[in-house]
Amino acid sequence: MTEHSLWRFSRALHRAINERQVDDLAAQIDDNVEWAVFGPIDMFPFLGARHGKAAVLDVCRQIADNIRVHRFERESMMLGEDTGASMMRYSLTALDSNRPISLRLAQFARFSNGLLVSMRVVVDTFDLVEQALGRQIHLPKIA
Repeated sequence: MTEHSLWRFSRALHRAINERQVDDLAAQIDDNVEWAVFGPIDMFPFLGARHGKAAVLDVCRQIADNIRVHRFERESMMLGEDTGASMMRYSLTALDSNRPISLRLAQFARFSNGLLVSMRVVVDTFDLVEQALGRQIHLPKIA
């Protein structure tokens, strides 16, 4: 049995972010990849939609400029032949403030011929924004 594409991509992504080693990541991504990380783009400009390998590698460099991944755990995972979906929890450090951040997200990946062709990530943004601001956000009560 061969290794699932998601495992190779995941290792390469973490090396690209923590060690700025993007060559292995580039080898895992299709030239026409569709990439979207849904979250507050005004606070985190490296979130949002990207198209193409160069744009995805650029956004991974931007992420590496802003955070360091310390630990991650997969809470749940589903693998198909050319797909992978997982719920993840990350322990990060924001490099500008040295502030620890705990982040929860869901990711949905699709592969073709072993290359990433589509990535969708949904981030628990409310918790992320509170941690980035360093304070709770108080919302008005809805009747």
